Order: sequence, then structure tokens, then C-alpha cells
Amino acid sequence: MIRRLQTLALFLLVGGLLLAAPAQAQKIGYTNQQLILVNMPEYANVQQQLQQEAQQQQQQLQQEQQQFQQRLQTYQRQQSLLADSVKARRENELRQQQQELQRSAAQREQQLAQREQELMQPLLEELQTAIGDVSEQQNIDIVMRTEALLYVSENTESAVDITVDVARQLGIEVPEGDAQPEPTVDMEGPDTP
Repeated sequence: MIRRLQTLALFLLVGGLLLAAPAQAQKIGYTNQQLILVNMPEYANVQQQLQQEAQQQQQQLQQEQQQFQQRLQTYQRQQSLLADSVKARRENELRQQQQELQRSAAQREQQLAQREQELMQPLLEELQTAIGDVSEQQNIDIVMRTEALLYVSENTESAVDITVDVARQLGIEVPEGDAQPEPTVDMEGPDTP
């Protein structure tokens, strides 16, 4: 939903810019940022580091879950022998431990997402700088993501694909045929789980 709103805002902004300066032709560039990112050498290092951190967190969470399961099984075996007040206290402790496990899992997931953002930030900044440099070199007024494009005429000179140029600016190579926009279907609608 947020992505749709961002895309709509971008189209409104581009439309406003195009209407605001009808006498001067705007040159629009587009680039496949994801294609460039995955081909950056640092990207593989970031993914490897994130995978290691995720595995460590998963192991810790599994250990905590095993401890909870052991406590639960012990309680279930002893349940018939316990006084009602002791049963209530242990059930409450087990509920609290289960809630803590759920909070811990959510917190770990949030920490991992934050860590990914921290590790990706330098790559994104480097990519943005390269996009800015190429845009300046080619006198491009607006740069869009390839994913936001609905249609680009093959005969137009006012919209150019700068994916390969941005990649070269970064000192990497990307397959040239993969840089072209392709129609996409948004599978993240409200009916999708």
C-alpha cells in the first residue's frame, strides 16, 4: 500500500514537472537499481553477513524455545500431583515465558531488519551518487526506478535507460538486456496473505 502511494506521488510529481515547463523538453532517465545493487561486490558480503547474523539469532531463539518446551513438559508430567495454587503459578509463569519468547522473536526480526538497513546504507549512497553523476553527465532532469515505469516508447529520446551507465560509473557490469522495464503485477494486494 505504501509503495503504491509512493508511486502515485512520484507520478504526480513527474506530471507536475512536465506540465510546469512545457517550453523546455524534460529528459527522463530510468534505472534498475536492484539489478545494479545485486551486482555490486559489496552486496554479496552484506548478504553473507546478514545470513550469519540471522543464523546466530535463530539458534539462540531455538535454544530458548527448547527450554520453554522442557519446562512445559515437566509441568504437564507433574500437573496432576500439584496443588491448585502451584498449578496456577506455574501456568502463569509458562504464559509469561511464552509471551517473552514471542517478544524476543519479534525483537530479533526487527533488529535484523535494522542491521540490514545499516549495512545497505553505504551501498545505496554509493548507488545514488553514481545515479547523480550519470544524470549530470547526460543532462537528465528526472531519474525514475525501472519498476515505476508503465511504458516507454522505443522511439523516444526523452526517456533513456541509464542502468548500464550507472553500473559502469560504479566499475561493475550488468547484463544489458535485463535493464529494460518489464510489465509487473503487484502481488501484494489486500487479498494476498
